[in-house]
Amino acid sequence: MGLRFSKMHGAGNDFVVVDCREHPLGLDAKQMRRLADRHFGVGFDQLLTIERARDPACAFAYGIWNADGSLSGQCGNGLRCVARWLERAGLIGVGATQLQSPSGTVAVEVLADGRVGADMGVPRFAPADIPLRADAQADRYAIDVLGRKVDIGAVSMGNPHAVIEVDDIANAPVAVLGPQIEHGDAFPQGCNVGFAQVLARDAIRLRVWERGVGETLACGSGACAAVAVLRRRGRVDADVRVHLPGGELDIHWNGDGEPLRMTGPAAFVFEGELDA
Repeated sequence: MGLRFSKMHGAGNDFVVVDCREHPLGLDAKQMRRLADRHFGVGFDQLLTIERARDPACAFAYGIWNADGSLSGQCGNGLRCVARWLERAGLIGVGATQLQSPSGTVAVEVLADGRVGADMGVPRFAPADIPLRADAQADRYAIDVLGRKVDIGAVSMGNPHAVIEVDDIANAPVAVLGPQIEHGDAFPQGCNVGFAQVLARDAIRLRVWERGVGETLACGSGACAAVAVLRRRGRVDADVRVHLPGGELDIHWNGDGEPLRMTGPAAFVFEGELDA
């Protein structure tokens, strides 16, 4: 029997979801990269596995692999898709539940309108928590990229993020700066790189270069990171709509020490089976 999967997306950030409650995934990094290829495979930004929870406080667990076969610690759009997959399978109902992510326990809520709300945890700004090579915590860091200084914010949402504020998102140098910062010396484990344009105190535009993937149509943890960095700078309020190339996410954050909540869509595309 081949590998059965569901193809899903959250605001255009797309996933292959595999039920691994009874059997391990059994794919190595090379096989994942081929499966992620949009010409020779299925195509995805991340692969998600549904697993039995190791934590008795959680209903289920899930794993996250990037398109290059590397592991990921968190994925906001993927989390919402996992919750919708479980709800459609009759394994959880509409309402709140707890899931075990690679970065720890997360609370999710499947809403009656089909969207999913998720507690993304407390943003962490200490350089050691991100991790970021910096002498002290700051709202802004000047890092060297291609021989010039680039102003960034940095935060962990269970995975590392750099955030760059830009005047015009359409002309942001995502493909140039994204991979340079992702693989640069400032972030020893690499990072996701968000380019954010503030439209108003309750709205921003965002493009994200994802670690291990490249630019994606949406990034849930990236949306959370951008709002967290901009709110600490006093640029946005507690409720922000994030406009991404693939759709919109609503972010709520009261500020330091408080958990951040994300709400957005999670959609099924098709079911498939890959030949073994």
